[in-house]
Amino acid sequence: MAIVRSFNHFEGAKNALELIDEEIKVVPGIRKKFLIKPNFVSSYAHLAVTPVETVEATLSYIHSKFNVSEVIVAETPTVGSISSAIKNFGYEKLRGKYKVDFVDLEDYDYERFVLRDEHGNDFEVYISKLLLDKGFVRASICRAKTHDYTVVTLSLKNYVVGAIKKGWRHEIHRGYLTINYAIAKLATYLVPDLGVVDGVIGMEGNGPISGQAKKWGAVFASTNLVNLDAVVSYAMGFNPGDVGYLYFLAKWGYGEIDLNRVRIVGENIDNVKTSFKPHSIYKEQLSWRKNLDKISKLK
Repeated sequence: MAIVRSFNHFEGAKNALELIDEEIKVVPGIRKKFLIKPNFVSSYAHLAVTPVETVEATLSYIHSKFNVSEVIVAETPTVGSISSAIKNFGYEKLRGKYKVDFVDLEDYDYERFVLRDEHGNDFEVYISKLLLDKGFVRASICRAKTHDYTVVTLSLKNYVVGAIKKGWRHEIHRGYLTINYAIAKLATYLVPDLGVVDGVIGMEGNGPISGQAKKWGAVFASTNLVNLDAVVSYAMGFNPGDVGYLYFLAKWGYGEIDLNRVRIVGENIDNVKTSFKPHSIYKEQLSWRKNLDKISKLK
């Protein structure tokens, strides 16, 4: 995975992708279709969303490297609409520069998944069939942010929770153990091929919407999103093992939270390591560890 120091969203993301060029080249296989999932959690809060320049850098990279037949940017904001997000965040300009379509996930079909909470109760969520479609090379592009339930929200959470049908996302909020396990479980079906985390300006404090700007100047990219999010969470000043969904996915063999086992190219991680102010209920968020004795009820 790659780390780049940059205070320019476009250049930082483009350079990070170039550093892992050889890894990305083997990802598409015979696929010529690309799907990009940005984070439009709110159609109105600029700091809460993926900077348009970061997505543009990804578009520029894939169009220059691959024989692309189709590229779509797919999202459904939790607050507001995708049309207002495209307008408010400057994404409209990308239509004139690249071969890309913007789609609302709500316009596509969903698949029912049954999960279980830490009390042994079944519940259901509906997952976007479009984001499940492995016919696309799937990329999760997001801003580095803290979170009110899971310590951080990075590339995996952006893709997985964003895949849940609007109106059903609250269902996974059934305790700190449940939400982390549910994200990890769904990720085993949804894990994308590529991730970029933009930390040029992150969000700290009471994220994912109401936090404050954190000028950082670091951009990260990888074809393994567990590794990516583990490295970013460490660089933000957190213990990757305290992020429950990363803990579970690493335990299940989807990546590493032991950074000594992650190959990093570009900038040394200690040169970009900083300290993000955590959410005000950070200590409560770590309570999932105290409830691991309930793990059998989740299976």
